[in-house]
Amino acid sequence: MGIDHGRRRAVFLDRDGVINRTVVRGGRPYPPPNVATLELLPGVAEAMARLHEAGYRLVVVTNQPDIARGTQDRSVVDAMHAWIAAALPVDEFCVCVHDDDDQCDCRKPKPGMLRGAAESAGVDLAASFMVGDRWRDIEAGRAAGCRTVFIDHEYSERRPDAPDVTVRSLEEAANWILGQGKV
Repeated sequence: MGIDHGRRRAVFLDRDGVINRTVVRGGRPYPPPNVATLELLPGVAEAMARLHEAGYRLVVVTNQPDIARGTQDRSVVDAMHAWIAAALPVDEFCVCVHDDDDQCDCRKPKPGMLRGAAESAGVDLAASFMVGDRWRDIEAGRAAGCRTVFIDHEYSERRPDAPDVTVRSLEEAANWILGQGKV
């Protein structure tokens, strides 16, 4: 287990495009429709195992607005998370089921999911990281006080402003995060 110097650290991870493959249509990413189409991205299991072994709490923070829109059932999202939890060392799943119009505090780019998970588990946000593949993830991480890692899949959409680092995979993200912990 890594040295934490009294601070509990976490890596907050977006789900789609960070842990599992997205469905890309028109240059934009969408979640897989069901468990049967869920596929981990290459290197994810190894990267998450390394982060977990280093003492990081691994928290998936995911916007799932299709639930609010009525195009996805919460039971399907829960089944996907059960499948991911069986394959990976995830400590917690935080899900925002709202759409932008709901004006909730949990939908990224707002930091509500990260702050809530940090508060309940005693996590030091300044010692933690947010890893995401969209601008909303990076803004949520920054607003929560985390360092941010952008996985660039070159989507045809708004890019994040000034992430701490840009990488191509969770494996590269884990390498960078673990390098930051050197004292």
